[in-house]
Amino acid sequence: MQEKGKISIHTENIFPIIKKFLYSDHEIFLRELVSNSVDATQKIKRLAALGEYTGDIGDPRVEVSVNKKKKTITIEDGGIGMTAEEIKKYINQIAFSGATEFMEKFKDAGDAKEIIGKFGLGFYSAFMVAGKVEIDSLSYQEGAEPAKWICDGSTEFEIKAGKRKQRGTTITLHINEDSEEFLEDSRIQNILDKYAKFLPVEVQFGQKDQSVEDGEDKEGKKKWKTVKVDNIINNTAPIWTKSPSDLTDEDYLSFYKELYPMTEDPLFWIHLNVDFPFELTGILYFPKVKNDFEMQRNKIQLYSRQVFITDEVKDVVPEFLMLLHGIIDSPDIPLNVSRSYLQSDGNVKKINSYITKKVADKLGDLFKKERESYESKWDDIGLFVKYGMLSEEKFYDKAKDFGLVKNTEGKFFTLDEYAKHIETNQTDKDGNKIWLYSSEPAKQDSFIATAKDKGYDVLVFDTPIDSHFINHMETKLEKTQIKRVDADNVDKLIDKDEKRELILSEEEKTSLQGVFEKSIGNPTYKVSVEPLSPTDAPVTVTMPEFMRRMKEMQATGGGGGFNMFGSMPDSYDVSVNGNHALAEKIIKAKTDKTKEKVAKQAFDLALLSQGLLDGKDLTDFIKRSTEILSK
Repeated sequence: MQEKGKISIHTENIFPIIKKFLYSDHEIFLRELVSNSVDATQKIKRLAALGEYTGDIGDPRVEVSVNKKKKTITIEDGGIGMTAEEIKKYINQIAFSGATEFMEKFKDAGDAKEIIGKFGLGFYSAFMVAGKVEIDSLSYQEGAEPAKWICDGSTEFEIKAGKRKQRGTTITLHINEDSEEFLEDSRIQNILDKYAKFLPVEVQFGQKDQSVEDGEDKEGKKKWKTVKVDNIINNTAPIWTKSPSDLTDEDYLSFYKELYPMTEDPLFWIHLNVDFPFELTGILYFPKVKNDFEMQRNKIQLYSRQVFITDEVKDVVPEFLMLLHGIIDSPDIPLNVSRSYLQSDGNVKKINSYITKKVADKLGDLFKKERESYESKWDDIGLFVKYGMLSEEKFYDKAKDFGLVKNTEGKFFTLDEYAKHIETNQTDKDGNKIWLYSSEPAKQDSFIATAKDKGYDVLVFDTPIDSHFINHMETKLEKTQIKRVDADNVDKLIDKDEKRELILSEEEKTSLQGVFEKSIGNPTYKVSVEPLSPTDAPVTVTMPEFMRRMKEMQATGGGGGFNMFGSMPDSYDVSVNGNHALAEKIIKAKTDKTKEKVAKQAFDLALLSQGLLDGKDLTDFIKRSTEILSK
């Protein structure tokens, strides 16, 4: 048997996949060829189960080997094999796929779909790294003759009688000079570790050293020796393919360590398992988010029938859950010919919605059944929940019942619980419930203390997302305003229409304002004299609430129209307490110089309380303070 001919290429289906245009990443060739061999092996197992093949299957595995001297890479399997006619049909006529015909033939067998690969298209990725490719194959069919196919990457091929004695297929790649990096064992090992780690058929790459017990020495201590064993790349039955009822917490934690060896144990996890209206399995872990490096490094991995595809899962996973870790495996996520890029379609949107619902249900269940444990994890999971409430309306509808806020005492409330908690004491003259919060409790301690003295409660909103979360909550919560505790005098933050008289005359008020304006000497600070409580601070410096909030949002990625506030000069309000004893002291001072010195000291003290005093101004403040204390 010998034949020569031309490969039949259907341009509309193959363009531009041939050779180096097939994939952007050349290492993909090994994933495709090993996946094809796994498909072929699963097919023979399935045929045996259906009674279509009665021969001995044995314990087939896929073997990968490198011959550096001959500059070849070989992928061999004991799978279904191909006849010469099948090679011509499935390899030469690229527009067809053996998988399609196989599925059609056994479509009534129930789960035949699980063994359908894309043998044909993926095969041509071999030519990204090889100048010549050979296929040696022997079909499982009784009386089949071995066949050998040879191609140099052009549309020319040769097919002749092969010498293979056992069922299966061997693919030999003669590596190009510019791809000799793939002849290094370490390079192949890394690729297999990445893409073949959980394939459902054993994949062997040479051998490795392993320590085994070798009896005992004279003192009764165990002896060890090093032996060569088969280097099996993969775990063929990862836990996401199993039933949750068959798994323990230790199984989930061990698998997490297998995925992310250097990462702290997760908080909890969700096992995904659905077969209608789409197929999806997987495990999502809620990690303890420690730093940006871990967030970037430990990503959710996407698989298709245990073949690694990508860790860029945008669109499949809701954006607010991109910080989760774990595995998603679905054959129903459409991929382009390279299996490398997701395409948006109805299934992807359904999967996205399903994951959102599963996460919401899991969190809601934890909150109801184990509230104390849930609260202990809030500092880690709050970021996910708040982001989800901001970005997904359906998630918000569920999360409003288990999303929490925490006050400075460390006590947790749901949104409804907190509204009731502060309703009596923190409702202003217009009927608005006022939520006070601190973004930096240590720095804002004096403001928190003042609020507490009046019986008010103060929340802690100190994560990067909170500026956005606060704005969003104000749009969701009826007649509710959320104000930072140091944004103004607390009586102005919660205006109960309690009128206070200014003890200063109009002339004294104007004079006091002028002294402060002159001592500050900066139009950025707008001075006003207010009739506040004598026990309140003598001077308060605040940024107008709207501008401060917009700047915070812009700094944390608000984008859009908020960017204009990032470039605007800062503007501050200076409230001088006209009823404080210091106001009277300044007015009664004998010289203008003394008045301005005391006013400047009080102003700098207000700046210091807001973390706004630095550089030379801070040095001068310390110097003046020392002088005052020395008198």
